[in-house]
Amino acid sequence: MKKLMKSVALSVTALGLAVAGAQAATLDDVKAKGFVQCGVSQGLPGFSNPDDKGNWTGLDVDLCRAIAAAVFGDAEKVKYTPLSAKERFTALQSGEVDVLSRNTTWTMSRDTSLGLNFAGVNYYDGQGFMVRSSLDVKSALELSGASICTNTGTTTELNVADYFRANNMEYEVVAFEKADEVVAAYDAGRCDVYTTDQSGLYAQRLKLTNPGEHIVLPEIISKEPLGPVVRQGDDQWFNLVKWTHFAMVNAEEFGVTSGNVDEMMKTENPGIKRLLGTEGTFGEMIGVGNDWAYNIIKQVGNYAETFDRNVGPETPLQISRGVNDLWSKGGLQYAPPVR
Repeated sequence: MKKLMKSVALSVTALGLAVAGAQAATLDDVKAKGFVQCGVSQGLPGFSNPDDKGNWTGLDVDLCRAIAAAVFGDAEKVKYTPLSAKERFTALQSGEVDVLSRNTTWTMSRDTSLGLNFAGVNYYDGQGFMVRSSLDVKSALELSGASICTNTGTTTELNVADYFRANNMEYEVVAFEKADEVVAAYDAGRCDVYTTDQSGLYAQRLKLTNPGEHIVLPEIISKEPLGPVVRQGDDQWFNLVKWTHFAMVNAEEFGVTSGNVDEMMKTENPGIKRLLGTEGTFGEMIGVGNDWAYNIIKQVGNYAETFDRNVGPETPLQISRGVNDLWSKGGLQYAPPVR
């Protein structure tokens, strides 16, 4: 009996050591190589999109940069891997990327069956439809018999099937693996409708030959909470990515911006002091320096800054905050406190 109990104790200890090792693996690997390998889209304006010099910008890109700022104190220590919808999860599972920040919907099956964890929601979205203005269609309920372009390997195909079946409408799917293939097919008239997340429709419309000749219909047919994804079994990295987003949201709520963060370091507000690292050791809790959130805000900005810069009303996408506003302003963005 004593031998059995000793064996069990040793097994539990070994398991604990193995888990502890797994939990630190990604952060240790990232620090060792000197950069964050971030999986992004193949080009979605406003979210993750390269310019002609290969410089990436967007809401999802800023999250990658914020993670790098937290880890290294340098938001530029990121390398980007463009991924199609079909290959994105495999790339994360295999370790090709450290984090997936690529307009990816949080669903139950993805959260439970792929060995992955969603680390938050940096954009609340919903699936919509885009059509040519010349079709004179005002509602998605007028789309019976339409051919619909979309991506394979996404939630959009199931959402379309559910919507058209629920409304007793017929349709034909024209699917492609790469987002640019979908845009090209729709632009060339190979289908009547383009469907994806509504934010994606506004972004992809900018790539069309004549963007002004296309409209996004009012219906939103699904819930699409989009956010960063990491591998399961690595709680330290999971916590770091999660609290990177929370830091940006909390900063907005406190009114801390990239422009005033240095002045805010002198505040006596205890919540801001904990966020910026002048009080407590909260950075140490996630394996980084206690100035982690200061570096995020100084180099990338708070959530409002990155939203407005990439997709807001003053950008070509002209997206209002809507449900992505702070909870205190009627939106859904809500971050737990640093304490």
